[in-house]
Amino acid sequence: MTNDTSTAADRAHARTGMLYAALAYIAWGLFPLYFKRLSEVNALEVIAHRTVWSLAFVALVLAVLRRWAWLGPVLRSPRLLATCALSALLLSSNWLVYVWAVQHGHVVEASLGYFINPLVNVMLGFLVLRERLRPVQWLAIGLAAAGVIWLTVTAGRLPWIALVLALSFGFYGLMRKTAHLGALEGLTLETLILSPFAAGALIWWTVQGTSAFAGGDAGPLGWLLLAGPLTAIPLLLFAAGARRITLTTLGLVQYLSPTIQFLLGVWLYREPLEGARLVGFVMIWSALAVYSAEGIWRSRR
Repeated sequence: MTNDTSTAADRAHARTGMLYAALAYIAWGLFPLYFKRLSEVNALEVIAHRTVWSLAFVALVLAVLRRWAWLGPVLRSPRLLATCALSALLLSSNWLVYVWAVQHGHVVEASLGYFINPLVNVMLGFLVLRERLRPVQWLAIGLAAAGVIWLTVTAGRLPWIALVLALSFGFYGLMRKTAHLGALEGLTLETLILSPFAAGALIWWTVQGTSAFAGGDAGPLGWLLLAGPLTAIPLLLFAAGARRITLTTLGLVQYLSPTIQFLLGVWLYREPLEGARLVGFVMIWSALAVYSAEGIWRSRR
């Protein structure tokens, strides 16, 4: 009876985790809807607002939870601060390229960056952490590389938006892996490092009369103020979900976000997806299918 009760509790725990993770990735997938609303605001200013209001929101959450004990030891650790400063730079670069891409009609290419990100993580594990790759993982990476080469040849240019997003987020994950901070604490420290620069830029643009604040339009201002909770809440949902489900399940759920972005780009924003370009996407999707299937097979063994 006890075992049955424990099993039922575990299943309920996993279902809750799946719900939290799915909500997080769905929210991230819907981000183009939000950033399209801010198309008249410069991408750099959007990131400055996102940084400042994210810090305000996570600070409020930490105050409610009374979770400040971690901050003292972190501030006394130059190595950890340096690591978080680098991760903050990578995160802000990722944010900036993503917002610019959405505002300028490159939602489909941005989604490609997050499709290939898991394979970039695997490659970084091999190159930086000296992890050993299995033959099927090499096959997946080869297929993805072939897809990127195909897209480059057919378009006549490197899909730089996708590559910058995948690499910046991959290296960001690598930095966070070595920082050993929770999702909420990590975002707090990163925005704390970035906020002096972001706030200074916002003040300067306002004095110069070029910021959204100087314009006084209530619409963009309201959307910009939402940047804090819209950044932090999905991250908290993700952290809660990741603690409750297996990494294999989490690895599959993560494709919700770029899939939603891709569909928004093609069907809502009518971005071009001619046959030759679609072939490149199919090659990368095939790489992800191979990678995911191998991961599921190994986890079941």
